Amino acid sequence: MKLQAAKALTLSVFLMLPPAVVAENPPVYRYRQANGIIAFSDRAPKNRPYQLLRFDCFACSVQSAVLWHNTPLFLQKYQQEITSAAKQHQLDPALLRAVIHAESAFDAKALSKSGAAGLMQLMPETATDLGVTNVWHQQQNIQGGAAYLSSLLKRYKGNIKLAMAAYNAGPGAVDKYQGIPPYTETQLYVERVVLLWSRYQKAI
Repeated sequence: MKLQAAKALTLSVFLMLPPAVVAENPPVYRYRQANGIIAFSDRAPKNRPYQLLRFDCFACSVQSAVLWHNTPLFLQKYQQEITSAAKQHQLDPALLRAVIHAESAFDAKALSKSGAAGLMQLMPETATDLGVTNVWHQQQNIQGGAAYLSSLLKRYKGNIKLAMAAYNAGPGAVDKYQGIPPYTETQLYVERVVLLWSRYQKAI
């Protein structure tokens, strides 16, 4: 549960958004419980301060101008790190490569406004829970993201689309809607990751 809660921060940008904007993104509320523990929910907590989070990533933009069917692939970057992480966590290397492409476009120095960092866009808190001591270390970053992705695939019994939706919007949203949440951003993310995965499978 702690890992799932931490993931809500992994790809998030802290923004207080008007309702019209929030409607396009998975609503996730971050707040501190009475015992001091940080918690996350898809409903605004009552009688306590909270932050409204939204998710952001390379493949999530509704206005993306990228031609996903023929955008250049990253076939050689971090080959050893991806192969090792995929083997350790029983993942398809092509899928892991597709997720990295979708999250950061293979920019190891990618940094969001909220501090999500590296190839798989890990937040400092998330990195700690995943055993990542240096978020800028490419191998550690990939290992951490791979561990989380593996846990989602196990949770959803190998269903790639549900795992991808949860990677983007959080398991809570997927469970709530019993499928891919009706968020434009998440639906586009899933579609693009699956497309990239297919392309990487054919190319490597």
